[in-house]
Amino acid sequence: MKLIVGLGNPGREYRDTRHNAGFMVMDEIARRHDLMWAMAPGQVPDTFVAKKYGPQPVLLAKPLTYMNLSGDAAAALLRYYDVGAADLLIVVDDIDLPFGRLRARPSGSAGTHNGLRSVVGRLGTEFPRLRVGVGRGDARRELADHVLSKFEPAEREQLESVITRAADAAEMFAAEGIVKVMNTYNADDAESADN
Repeated sequence: MKLIVGLGNPGREYRDTRHNAGFMVMDEIARRHDLMWAMAPGQVPDTFVAKKYGPQPVLLAKPLTYMNLSGDAAAALLRYYDVGAADLLIVVDDIDLPFGRLRARPSGSAGTHNGLRSVVGRLGTEFPRLRVGVGRGDARRELADHVLSKFEPAEREQLESVITRAADAAEMFAAEGIVKVMNTYNADDAESADN
């Protein structure tokens, strides 16, 4: 089984914010496969799951623990569903990437992301992740305010295609692994940055 976990914050006030890009990607994949969200079993704290699709089962998850405690849910999901860290993909927003850029990695540090820091704290650094660029915004603005803000009008025009590409990348991970995602999407981003 592959496990894809999108990070975000629960609640209407956070719904369309930059920090919820991971949730947006999960919702897009669930929509494609006509999956319904349900609460995970009791051994997994406060997490929505949507299971399973495809020839190799894939489980989608959205922790409702708030961003800073995402690692608790990720660790409980791995334990309960008996999934290895190499078969886990964490999908997160990233302020250090320009809006719309994607970057996949098989492992690494948490960088400045508190949700990823929580996952690293519980699982270590050896798990694949997909970062969705949401941009840094005005350097004078507090980063917490920026990630909890809604997308600008010009960004909203492109947001659907960004989420679609990120969902495509996550599904590619489930079918073909993180190396294929890196070769496809990291290369695309490098080429688009050069143009």
